[in-house]
Amino acid sequence: MHKLDENALARMLSSYRDPTTTKKDVMNALRIYHGLQHRVEEYVFNDGSTKMLLNLHGTIPVKYKGNTYNIPICIWLMDTHPKNAPICYVKPTPEMRIKVSAYVDFNGKIYLPYLHDWNPKNADLLDLIQIMSVTFGEVPPVYSKGPETTYQPPSYMPPTPATSTSYNPPYPTQQFTPYPVPGPGYNSYGQPAPGAAGPGYGMPYGMPPYPPAPGSISGQTPSVGTGTITEEHIRASLISAVEDKLKRRVQEKVNQCQAEVQTLRRTQQELNEGQVKIKEIMSRLERDEKELTKSITVLKDKEKELERALESLDNVESIDVDEAVTTTAPLYKQLLNAYAEEAAIEDATYFMGEALRSGVIDLEVFLKQIRQLSRKQFMLRALMQKCRQKAGFSA
Repeated sequence: MHKLDENALARMLSSYRDPTTTKKDVMNALRIYHGLQHRVEEYVFNDGSTKMLLNLHGTIPVKYKGNTYNIPICIWLMDTHPKNAPICYVKPTPEMRIKVSAYVDFNGKIYLPYLHDWNPKNADLLDLIQIMSVTFGEVPPVYSKGPETTYQPPSYMPPTPATSTSYNPPYPTQQFTPYPVPGPGYNSYGQPAPGAAGPGYGMPYGMPPYPPAPGSISGQTPSVGTGTITEEHIRASLISAVEDKLKRRVQEKVNQCQAEVQTLRRTQQELNEGQVKIKEIMSRLERDEKELTKSITVLKDKEKELERALESLDNVESIDVDEAVTTTAPLYKQLLNAYAEEAAIEDATYFMGEALRSGVIDLEVFLKQIRQLSRKQFMLRALMQKCRQKAGFSA
């Protein structure tokens, strides 16, 4: 891909969250698979919503029973690529039909373990296409439609050059080759082998037809005009056809079972992880239950203590307020009495002011009483200060 195409691709990916990584991934795939092209189209999701997405469309080479076929596919890249896996489809031509299997559904959508377990850190389009090529080489996703024909058992007699006749296969020989892909030079992964590119690389050439419809007889030797068809020949032909059909069904069943086993293993792993989490939650709940039990026991003990204290208060006779508080030394008693008397003078001063404001007493009486109370309050404060010094209290 030349510089102009890279710039165009960069513009197509301007709405993607990681355009740099996506561009690199796409270019790596297009450099290897020349039968693919890229374009931006509208993709319709299952819920009816649409979005403009980049897709790779065209053909990829697939080896099947020694022949190389061009399988048409379309790979849609999400705008979150490579965080989310691409959505892949087989796009059959009018001459083809989709062969439903564990990897392709009726709509042509492709299901692969590689897509299901897509890892953004190490998964890319090149590996995905290679895995498609290998998988489709084992289970072809399409087959030639062709007209309905009646099978004529071929002769297995050696051909006689002088009297041999042409052989018409039970399916059409046309195939889909809009994207020329070279047959020779491809390795087992559908990727061009080193040194395959050279003069004439990518030019059209004679390709074998697509695999016939499921259940049809393929791979027989062309019949000849002078051969005699015996019961033994028919029996060998039927046995060969049954063997091929059984092999395909067994392989499909094995692939399906492997996919189910992988799903079960993932489910088992999720269940094991959930079991560990549940055990941790249970352990935490048991610890919390023990702590709550201890707290409940402490609260019950305190409740009993309060009940006993209330009972003892009910049995006590009336208490003299003056005797409710006692001191341990005469000095402390003197300090306590002085403090109580000083607090009483403070209250008396407040109420004298209220009486003056209310007009209960006149100003002369107020001033006389205030002078007496202030003098006495001064003496009490001096006494408390001396008592605190004697007792060693802070000033």
